[in-house]
Amino acid sequence: MRSVASLDAAEARALVGVLFDLDDTVLDHGQLTLAAYGALWKLRDAGLRLVAVTGRPYSWADVVARTWPVDAAIAENGAVAIVRESGRVVVTERASATERGERSARLKEIVAAASRELPEVGLADDVAGRLTDVTWDIGEHVTVPEAQVSALMALIQRHGARTTRSSVHVHATFEVDDKATGVTRMLCETQHEDATAARHRWAYVGDSANDAPCFSAFRSTFGVANVRGAVARLSVPPRWVASRERGAGFAEIADALVRARGGPVPSGA
Repeated sequence: MRSVASLDAAEARALVGVLFDLDDTVLDHGQLTLAAYGALWKLRDAGLRLVAVTGRPYSWADVVARTWPVDAAIAENGAVAIVRESGRVVVTERASATERGERSARLKEIVAAASRELPEVGLADDVAGRLTDVTWDIGEHVTVPEAQVSALMALIQRHGARTTRSSVHVHATFEVDDKATGVTRMLCETQHEDATAARHRWAYVGDSANDAPCFSAFRSTFGVANVRGAVARLSVPPRWVASRERGAGFAEIADALVRARGGPVPSGA
C-alpha cells in the first residue's frame, strides 16, 4: 500500500465517482464527523459522483440516499440498491417475494442455532431494519473474542449461508451479491456504466474484510489507516492508504483526490 499523498494525477483525473464504506471509513464508531461530511461535499464539488456501499441495513441506506450528497446507496453488502432519481429514491433488490420469504425462514433457523450454540454472541441492534441478512455484534457495542467470531462464521457456513465480517458485525445471508457485484450492477443499470469501464472510472474507499470484493474489483482503491488491522483477511489490499484513521482518513483521501485532480484544497488540509 502506498501513501495517498503520492496519488497520481492522471489516475485521479480519470475518475468519475467514488464508492465508499460507512463504518470506520466515513463514520467514527458510528458517528459522522464534520470533517468526513465536509469531505463528501468536497468530492461532490470536484465533480465526482458518490455512492455509499455498506453492510448496514436498508433502513440506514435509505436515510443516506435521501439526505447525503450521494447518487445512490448500496446496503446489506450488495443486496439492496437505493438510487436517487429526480429527487426521489428507488429501491431495488433481486429476490422475489417468495424467495425472500424462504430465505428469511432459513435465516431464522441460523439465528436459533447460534442462540443455542453461542449464546454469548448477540444480534446487532440494527437487525430490525434489514431486508436480506442477519447480523451479530462483534465490535460495535461489545468486543467478541476471535475464537467465538470464527465459530459463528463456521456455524453460518454449515447452514449453507454466506458469511462476511466488517469491523463491527458478522453477517449471514443467502443473497448472491457481494459489495462489488451489487454496486457494479447498480452502476450499469442506473448510471449507464459499462461493467469493465466502471472498474477503472470509480474509486473505492474502505477499511475491513467485507470491503475485500471491492478492493479486488476496482483499480483505484483506498484504505483509511485502520485498514491495516484487516490486511491479513484481504486477498488484495487497497493500493493507497491514508495516514489517519476513519473519518479523518476519509477526509485525507478526499483532499488527495481533489488536489490530484487540480482542484482547490483548503489551507491546513
